[in-house]
Amino acid sequence: MPSAPYLTMAAYAAGLVATLVLAAWLTPARWWRRPNLRAASILVAGTWGLGALLLSLLPAALPALAAAPPSHAGISYTVYDDLNLRADKGIGAPRIAVAPAGTVVTTTGLRDGDWWQVSARIDGKIVRGWSSSLWLRRAEEARR
Repeated sequence: MPSAPYLTMAAYAAGLVATLVLAAWLTPARWWRRPNLRAASILVAGTWGLGALLLSLLPAALPALAAAPPSHAGISYTVYDDLNLRADKGIGAPRIAVAPAGTVVTTTGLRDGDWWQVSARIDGKIVRGWSSSLWLRRAEEARR
């Protein structure tokens, strides 16, 4: 899914294109023969107004885009050294469990850079926490 800055730029770019088309169609041609304050103000106001309108309509379409599961969810990894599972992203977050080397963890789909949320069976119970992806190897890589 595209991030918010790209959606914002796309909405205002579409607003500029729509403004240019509408200005060419609805205003006298003599207004555009020479750059002037009136032409600039029409372009700025139209781009801002139509871009803002498109952005206000965009949140209604975003839930459909967000409903698709992330492509990295459900992938299994093998821990190659004892792995700290943390309550949140970062080494300063409290440790909630330690997954011993050889434990298979599965991604939940949430991640922030190198920090991934994973779930693992530790001491007979499922634990969900955050870990650095640098400590993980794909399950099929670990068997080689």
